[in-house]
Amino acid sequence: MKAVLLGNEAGIENIVFTDVTDPGQPGKGEIRVRIHNVSINFHDYNVAAGILPAQQGRILMSDGAGTVESIGEDVTDFQPGDAVVSTFFPDWDKGECPLAGFSRTPGDGIDGYATEYVVRPARFFTHSPSGWTHAEASTLPTAALTAWRALITEGELRPGEDVLILGTGGVSVFALQLAKMTGARVWGTSSSEEKMAWLRHQGVAGVVNYREEPQWGKKIFELTGGRGVDHVIEIGGPGTLAQSIAAARIGGRITLIGVFTGIAGEVPTAAIMGKQLTVRGITVGSREHQKEMIRAFEASDVRPVIDKVLPLGELQDAFRHQLAGKHTGKIVIEI
Repeated sequence: MKAVLLGNEAGIENIVFTDVTDPGQPGKGEIRVRIHNVSINFHDYNVAAGILPAQQGRILMSDGAGTVESIGEDVTDFQPGDAVVSTFFPDWDKGECPLAGFSRTPGDGIDGYATEYVVRPARFFTHSPSGWTHAEASTLPTAALTAWRALITEGELRPGEDVLILGTGGVSVFALQLAKMTGARVWGTSSSEEKMAWLRHQGVAGVVNYREEPQWGKKIFELTGGRGVDHVIEIGGPGTLAQSIAAARIGGRITLIGVFTGIAGEVPTAAIMGKQLTVRGITVGSREHQKEMIRAFEASDVRPVIDKVLPLGELQDAFRHQLAGKHTGKIVIEI
C-alpha cells in the first residue's frame, strides 16, 4: 500500500513516496481503518522540514479520516463501515494531559496517517460528525479542536464577547466559525486585501491590515470603542504577542496556540500585569474534548472551510502552498 515517509534528510523535498507493508487485521482492542483523507497542519510541515526531529521512515501526517473495515476483539465503540477521525493525542482520553511533547502524536512520535490502511487501538479514533465527508472530518483533530478548546472549553466564550483572530489559517477560521456559532463578535487581521474581503463576507466586525498598520493591536482596541477584545487566538508567538496584548481588554484572555514568528522572544510582562491578562498556552485537546466538539458541530450547520483538496502525490506542493500563506482554512490530501 502507498505511504509517505520522512526521508533520511530533513526537508519536504526529501520526503519519500513509497509502498509499505499492509498492517493486516486488527488484534484485541484494535480497528483497521481505510484512510481516505488527511489534512495539513504546520505541525506536519515542521516534522517534514526537520524543525521537529522525528525518526527516519516515520509515516507522516497527524490528522486522518476514513472508514472502519474490521474490528478486533473487545471493540465496542465502532463497527465496520463507521466513519472515523483520528485524535492528536491518542493516550489523552479526558482530564489533564498526561504528557508534554509529541512522543505519542501520530506523524511525529509514532506513525501517522499518510497511508492507505492503518491498524490502531480503537481509542486512537472518534466517530466523525454525521453526514460529513472524510475530507471535512480530517480537518478536525488539530485545527478545529485547538480553536474549540481555546474558546469554548478553556475560554468559556459567551454571546456578545469579542474575539480576535490573526490571519485565515485553519485554527483562525475555525475560531471565527465557533465564535459566530456562540454569538460572539469577531475581529481579524490580514495582509491580503482578498482575504480581508473574505473575512468581511464571513461577518467579522472589522479587519485590520497588519502590514499597513504595524500597531494593529492599538487599532483593534480603538475599533472596539476603547474596551479591547475578550479573547485573542494568538498564533504568531513573540512577533505578535505585544500587539495582541495591546488589543486585549483589561482582564482579557490570550491563548497561545502557535509560534509562526519564532519559538523565543521578549515577553512584555509589565503590559500583561498592567492589563491583568490571562495568558495560557494550549496544545490541541483530549479525546473527550473532540467528542464534545463533534456533538456541537452536529447540532449546527457549520462546515469546515477547505482551501484545496490535492492527491497524495502532491503533498510537497501542498506544504509549499501552506508555507506561502496562500490558503484560507484547511488544505486536505486525498489518499
